[in-house]
Amino acid sequence: MTMGNTILPCVGISQCLLGDNVRYDGGHKLDSVLIETLGRHVEWVPVCPEVEVGLGTPREPMRLVGDPQAPRLVTINTGVDHTEAMQRFAQQRIRELEALNLSGFVFKGASPSCGIKGVALFNAQGMETHDGVGLFARAFMEHFTEMPVEEESRLHDPQALKNFLERVFAYRRSRNSV
Repeated sequence: MTMGNTILPCVGISQCLLGDNVRYDGGHKLDSVLIETLGRHVEWVPVCPEVEVGLGTPREPMRLVGDPQAPRLVTINTGVDHTEAMQRFAQQRIRELEALNLSGFVFKGASPSCGIKGVALFNAQGMETHDGVGLFARAFMEHFTEMPVEEESRLHDPQALKNFLERVFAYRRSRNSV
């Protein structure tokens, strides 16, 4: 997509934020404020790690359990562990996203796959903390250490949105001059 003669930067986004029915409950989390404001300046690249790893919609909800530095992604009712499958998927999907020359990513907050901080995590004692990072988001941020990332809720603040967009364009410029 172009804006005048300028190609818009590609920005990854948790697919549920675009209004697609990919969430565990079969619903979405359309963020029309984000889509209308930021969407004019970027080309979206939707990603839903849970659907893309092969889990259906709707599906059993999952949560992070164990060590905050190496959490497990486990279904809440049946205890099925999807950690290895998600880690394998993340590595493959990251390589695909690398080829698209992304300039940023907007993640769905609080998600056990996509939250970038403060995700609910149940420790070894079964106590809920908010020390988790979603499995896909963690792998993404470890790979793309310099790329701007943000959770959708922070981007409702006009200053945070402006800062994110500036960082996206600066990142793209830095990559194009390499």
